[in-house]
Amino acid sequence: MGMRQLQFRTEHYPSHFSRYLLSRWVMYQALESGKLKEKPEGDIMTGVLQDVSNALAQMVETVGPGVVRVEARRRLAASGVVWSADGLIVTANHVVRQDENIGLGLADGQRASAQVVGRDPTTDLAVLRADTKNLVKPAWAQADASTMAVGHLVLALGRPGKTVQATLGIISALSEDGWRTPAGGLLDRYLQTDVVMYPGFSGGPLVDVNGQVLGLNTSALLRGISLTVPGTSIGKVVETLLTHGRVRRGYLGISVQPVRLPEALKQQLNQEVGLLLVAVEENGPAGKAGLVLGDTIVTLDGTAVSSYDDLVTLLGADQVGAEVPLRIVRGGQLQDLKVVIGERK
Repeated sequence: MGMRQLQFRTEHYPSHFSRYLLSRWVMYQALESGKLKEKPEGDIMTGVLQDVSNALAQMVETVGPGVVRVEARRRLAASGVVWSADGLIVTANHVVRQDENIGLGLADGQRASAQVVGRDPTTDLAVLRADTKNLVKPAWAQADASTMAVGHLVLALGRPGKTVQATLGIISALSEDGWRTPAGGLLDRYLQTDVVMYPGFSGGPLVDVNGQVLGLNTSALLRGISLTVPGTSIGKVVETLLTHGRVRRGYLGISVQPVRLPEALKQQLNQEVGLLLVAVEENGPAGKAGLVLGDTIVTLDGTAVSSYDDLVTLLGADQVGAEVPLRIVRGGQLQDLKVVIGERK
């Protein structure tokens, strides 16, 4: 049984797979495809299970050489994934407690050192530069709707010790659009699994049945939940960190809360909610633009804002330093201002 034949869907199954359940599914697929004419028993079923087991082991063998041990904190090491063969490693930011003299354990038993290229705490990503070349880069999948679905089997890999380790699970939740982390980072998708995140697994890859890396596992974005940063999101962060050394984020210097607009303004703007300013930094970008407590922002750069997420989304790296139009409600009247977007330090 080839690896591509293992793309089975399990939306209606419990999250913890038993040997019995897996064997019954394989048997059903074989019967449906006509490869088996009657229900297999005894040694035949054992052989089918062995095929499944071998295929899972092949997934580990395929991706394992691209998984490294990351020694960047006291006591327990963590994991990382080779991003490029010339020495770039991606890992979880929360496991990197130092910027230099980071130890790496490679799949062939060799050791290397690395330093931090940049970090993005809002997506829990860190990029390292190893002092060695010719690393083994695993195949990274494009984590879009065509490659992932709730119920797909996945493996989480880690290398907190000398050898690669693995745990089996399923994709348990998946959004169709972007998701903002509690720290304000934007991921292309919300990707949750039921894999057990053993100590040291953060920073390791999530692998699909084709032996491709879907993303990087972390236990730090949401407490008690195993999340995966999609590969597409990682690519954007890596590019930004290589260019700027940090992820630039826009900044206005305000605190806001949603508030309903007066009925007349609702009709005029076709918008029910704006953002009431409850704090304004005196020398911040908004303060310098003339905003004061009690103003209500309704649009930024021509786009309606009704929530904090709306506002943060519009304060991307490309907006830092730009002068953009801002529409507010003050004393029941609409006013238009200009504000220069600052950079959050």
